[in-house]
Amino acid sequence: MKISASVYSSKEGSLKEIVQNLDAHGIDLLHIDCNDDPAVFDDIAEIRAFSKTPIDLHLITNNPEVYFDRINALEIEMVTLQFEDLNGYSYNGGLKSKMGLAIVSETDISVFDNVSDNYDFLLMMATTPGQSGGRFDKVNFRKIRKFKRAHPTKQVHVDGGVNAEVSFILRNMSVHSSVVGSYLFKDQPVGAALLNLKIHDIDSHYAVGDFMRSREEIPLLGPDNRSLTEVLQSMDDFKLGFTILENEHSEMEGIISNADLRKEVLRNVPDLNAISVAGMTNHTPITVSDLMNVSDMIAFLKGHDSPINYLPVVDAQNKVKGAVSFLNLVKGEL
Repeated sequence: MKISASVYSSKEGSLKEIVQNLDAHGIDLLHIDCNDDPAVFDDIAEIRAFSKTPIDLHLITNNPEVYFDRINALEIEMVTLQFEDLNGYSYNGGLKSKMGLAIVSETDISVFDNVSDNYDFLLMMATTPGQSGGRFDKVNFRKIRKFKRAHPTKQVHVDGGVNAEVSFILRNMSVHSSVVGSYLFKDQPVGAALLNLKIHDIDSHYAVGDFMRSREEIPLLGPDNRSLTEVLQSMDDFKLGFTILENEHSEMEGIISNADLRKEVLRNVPDLNAISVAGMTNHTPITVSDLMNVSDMIAFLKGHDSPINYLPVVDAQNKVKGAVSFLNLVKGEL
């Protein structure tokens, strides 16, 4: 996941000192907020004189076209328009930049549907726009999954409340980039903050249940639909690499992964008619609690030698609540 540093969040040093410090630590993007202020483009022109890092411009205005000439002249790489401030304006081209549409937490992602051809990504404002240091609203975890199902070819960017823990969750959800402000510049060196955002250990405030795939988003088979065809179809429908088996009380009975299926076929190559769902079911899979926090989950994973691509999530009564998939940790870096 790329990190876009909110340049105006730092109050220490000149604009040149701030940007050069970020560049020295390998920042991916420079995020610039423009609330209908032409002077912002003078700052961007100044940055262009000493930095080659791509500019990530968040333009908040009801008349974006006023700035198009300067945006194109400065060759700004990314421009995001704030949906709630557009007042009916519809972007239909005119910029060479990669285009994004920003929405606040209260706005439904469906507003992207009719304009998706004109935008490359959706920027989810996870806290109040323009306010630095707010806490990430966990409703956006669900919105990210919903958006990616509706628009699988579009990127998701996030702005607001991103710290080390939230960064881990967003990487797991294959978010393309996160705008980070106060966390980068407060209480620790920029280099340490970037390391935490990318790979490091974290303090935890969110539970697994806050960001897992819900029951509706994973393959589940009850006791009455366990034929081989149904197993294969459920795995193909969700394309997650597994199917979870549960009893009539929603209690977990086991899991069938791609690897389990492959091993069962190999065991029965001499007689493929002997392949059975029972033979490919792992009745003692590794699971996590929906109440476990992110830090404890990471520690739990580190305690297992074999790689884990997904985890069923259960409650205290062993009822299936959802699942966590780690495949997107790789996709989010692309």
